[in-house]
Amino acid sequence: MSKSSKHINQRAILLSFVVSFLLTIVKFLAYYQTTSYAILTDAVESIVNVIASGFALYSISLTKQPKDHNHPYGHGKIEFFSAGFEGALIMIAGLATLIPAIISFIKPHEVSSLGNGIALLAITILVNGGLGWYLQQLGKKNNSITLVADGKHLMSDSISSAFLIAGLFIVKLTDIQIIDSFLSLILSVFLMKNGYELVRKSIGGLMDETDYQIIEEITITLNKERKKKWIDVHNLRAQRYGADLHIDCHLTLPYYISLQESHDEVIAFENTLKASTRNEVEIFIHTDPCLPQCCHYCMVDDCPVRQHVFDGKIEWTPAKLGLNAKHFHTEA
Repeated sequence: MSKSSKHINQRAILLSFVVSFLLTIVKFLAYYQTTSYAILTDAVESIVNVIASGFALYSISLTKQPKDHNHPYGHGKIEFFSAGFEGALIMIAGLATLIPAIISFIKPHEVSSLGNGIALLAITILVNGGLGWYLQQLGKKNNSITLVADGKHLMSDSISSAFLIAGLFIVKLTDIQIIDSFLSLILSVFLMKNGYELVRKSIGGLMDETDYQIIEEITITLNKERKKKWIDVHNLRAQRYGADLHIDCHLTLPYYISLQESHDEVIAFENTLKASTRNEVEIFIHTDPCLPQCCHYCMVDDCPVRQHVFDGKIEWTPAKLGLNAKHFHTEA
């Protein structure tokens, strides 16, 4: 990721931190006026927003640091940890608000001043919705899982608040107080579900789980820009370190070309992959010499050492590129 993008990300998450803090005050004010457990659940989640945005600000600041001796791949993976931390806090908030929600069924209480509470919540919906959408779009553009996670959290907060307002309107119109308890219970479960999804995604990133979308994009690029001397590509792996990308693979080249020609082909291969993404890409390529079995699908027209007739081009797929074997093995 470029330095300018990292600065933009940092400013965006700082804005999220400030806004989350102010909206938390607004929601607790709404709870104070209404004594609604459902609003209390929403307000507790906002505390999570503030803490999570603060940690996200720290993590994005850390990703700006260059690679060093202790972190040769950079500091980008802190973003996965940040998203998991936020998810865990959301799950804790859901569990914490589940208790008063259950108690409210046993000891019903009356809510009041719902008009004021609904008006205050409406403000938070507009602000959270707009900011959440902005953070998600910026996060996708700059490949920042932290911004995307924070944006999704704010959007889910906005959706849950809208759901909450609809329920409170029903309470106001019908005076059925137990609806507030049901709303609180539903929101608690909703929080735990969203938290689990964030934790699951962050664990996948920390464990270098295969990102099939990245592999698919690389495959499309290589098929489009394929050179005849790139006989095959295999053992392809891609890992994200925050917004940055690390790719390694084996590239089979004609065995008879010079070391300089081999180097030139590797550079061309690297530049092809780098040109297909806006973010920083680190590429490690192991070159393999072709074998006689490769002649069946080798597309070099003027090969001086061809031993077998060309049978046809092999279409590269994510499955074939990922195997640790030359393509004549994959075709068997």
